[in-house]
Amino acid sequence: MVIRHPLFAYGFRPFFFFCGLFALLVIPAWLLILLNNAEPLAGLPAQLWHAHEMLFGFTVAAITGFLLSGVPSWTRNRGFGGLPVFTLALVWLAGRAAFSLAPFCGLPLLAVLELAFLPLLIALIAPPIIRERNRNIAMLLVLLALWLTDALFLYALARTDATVASRALLTAMNIVLLLLTIVGGRILPAFTSNALRRANITFNLHRYAWLEALLPAAMIAVIVIDIWQPGPVLRGWLAFIVATMHVVRLSGWRSLRTGGDPMLWVLHLAYAWLPLGFVLKGTALLGESAWAQYWQHGFGIGAIATMILAVTTRTALGHTGRPLTVSRPIVIAYLLLALAALLRVAGPAVWPDNYSDVLLAAGTSWALAFLIYVAVYGPILATPRVDGKPG
Repeated sequence: MVIRHPLFAYGFRPFFFFCGLFALLVIPAWLLILLNNAEPLAGLPAQLWHAHEMLFGFTVAAITGFLLSGVPSWTRNRGFGGLPVFTLALVWLAGRAAFSLAPFCGLPLLAVLELAFLPLLIALIAPPIIRERNRNIAMLLVLLALWLTDALFLYALARTDATVASRALLTAMNIVLLLLTIVGGRILPAFTSNALRRANITFNLHRYAWLEALLPAAMIAVIVIDIWQPGPVLRGWLAFIVATMHVVRLSGWRSLRTGGDPMLWVLHLAYAWLPLGFVLKGTALLGESAWAQYWQHGFGIGAIATMILAVTTRTALGHTGRPLTVSRPIVIAYLLLALAALLRVAGPAVWPDNYSDVLLAAGTSWALAFLIYVAVYGPILATPRVDGKPG
């Protein structure tokens, strides 16, 4: 079977589209579940369904699109497209359908549909990475680690063990934060240097070799300690140490000079949520402060979702032959997502008596951001390149 539709002409296209569409639909669905006290996963808190789908639905789709666009560039191989990408997209959709119907699906079928995706992705991208002995071979280990945490979550679902399920999802989030740390450390300085140079702005970016070596190790330590969970003191102080390291790193990238370029400042904004999220985490663990308790949403919306929106909007333009300039509606989408993060993290402390209203406001802001993204980038992703080149 030959798949000729432009949406499947290159690997990033369907996954960037479905990522945005899923983000648009899943948060309103979650609010309906929450406000109606529904139980999408029998025997487990509804919040675990929400966290799982944001990580293994939304985030994994974005990571997949990023890898399917990046691997050909890293390995100088032909891009992924056609039937393999179509099949991969169908498997991802099957997993999302299974989790949306989890109470009626049956655990064996749910596990098969959910756990099939990441091994297929690995099988697709591993050959060129291994053949070229590319330095990004560690990405395969990241995908394997995510698959293991997903399998652990399903094991916990089978045993109705909320503690193990929560720890599996926290581990998955920490793995994504490690990936964001590594990828962010590569793309932010490069994109910032190029943009400032084009704008004839004098700059001097600072990269600290010792920090670049220690920070990934520190992020791995966060993963290990959060799995072990020896107590709040060690976890809290490690969070503050890692926050400091991210601040030092970000301070060398001249973030304050990026204000004239939305595609640039949104990347810096997303990365800034990494140290802020760790400060909130450390404060919540050590001080038990109510205003810091939503630190996971700081990571989820502020760092992960904002970085996803920043990277997808940039990559889709470049890989479809368009200038790297976002439209005004997309700038509004960036701001709406930033507002959603702020409302979800700080809103409950500012308006403690209006928690439901805060959730609705944050969810509405999120949904509007991704509605704009789908409206603007849907046609870009579903039509041929404007320069006539394949892909």
